[in-house]
Amino acid sequence: MPGLIGKKVGMTSIYSAAGKMIPCTVIEAGPCVVTQVKSEDKDGYKAVQIAFGDRREKTTTKPLLGHFKKANTTPKRKLVEFKNYAQELNLGDVVKAEDVFAEGEFVSVTGTSKGKGFQGVVKRHGFGGVGQSTHGQHNRLRAPGSIGAASDPARVFKGMRMAGQTGNQRVTIENLEIVKIMPEEGVMLIKGAIPGYNGSTVIIRK
Repeated sequence: MPGLIGKKVGMTSIYSAAGKMIPCTVIEAGPCVVTQVKSEDKDGYKAVQIAFGDRREKTTTKPLLGHFKKANTTPKRKLVEFKNYAQELNLGDVVKAEDVFAEGEFVSVTGTSKGKGFQGVVKRHGFGGVGQSTHGQHNRLRAPGSIGAASDPARVFKGMRMAGQTGNQRVTIENLEIVKIMPEEGVMLIKGAIPGYNGSTVIIRK
C-alpha cells in the first residue's frame, strides 16, 4: 500500500537517544477502509480507493451511502485513490499505519495550508518595502514599489508578485521522517511541520 489518509492532531517534541530534541507532528493515520478496488479490465487502470473519517448518514448522499454499503462500512468523510500498490487488498479491508509504514521511513505529506486572506507583498512574498525606514518615506514602508517596465512593453507581465490571497492551497512536503509509530494510540510522529490546521485531513505517501 503506497499511502494512507490521516488527520493532523498537533505538534509535540520527543528526545532522541543522543538527547537531541526532535520537533514532531502528531498524525492520526488511519484506520482506513478499502471502499473500491479498480482493475485494468473493468476500469482501465489498477488502483485502490480508501476512506477515512466518519460522517453522519444524514449528510451523506444516497449514491455514496450505497457505495459504502458495498464495502460494509459506515459513511466516511474523505476518499482517496492510490495507484501502484503491490499488497493484495479486498473490499472492506481495514488498513492501519503499522501495516503500511515503518519507523525511520521517509514519506511525503499533502495537506491544505492555512488560509491567511488578502495579504500585502511583504507578508506574501517577503518584500522589503520601498526605501526602508529612511529618506522621509513616511507611508511607503510596506508598499510594492514599481510594477511596470516603461512605455515599452506598456503593460504588466503576467505572474508579477503582488498583493493577493495567501495560503489555502494544496501543499506537499517531501522527505519527512517517521520518528515513531504508536499502534495502541493509532497515531504516528513525523519529524517537522506539515501544512494545515489541527484537525485537517492529510494524505501520507511513501
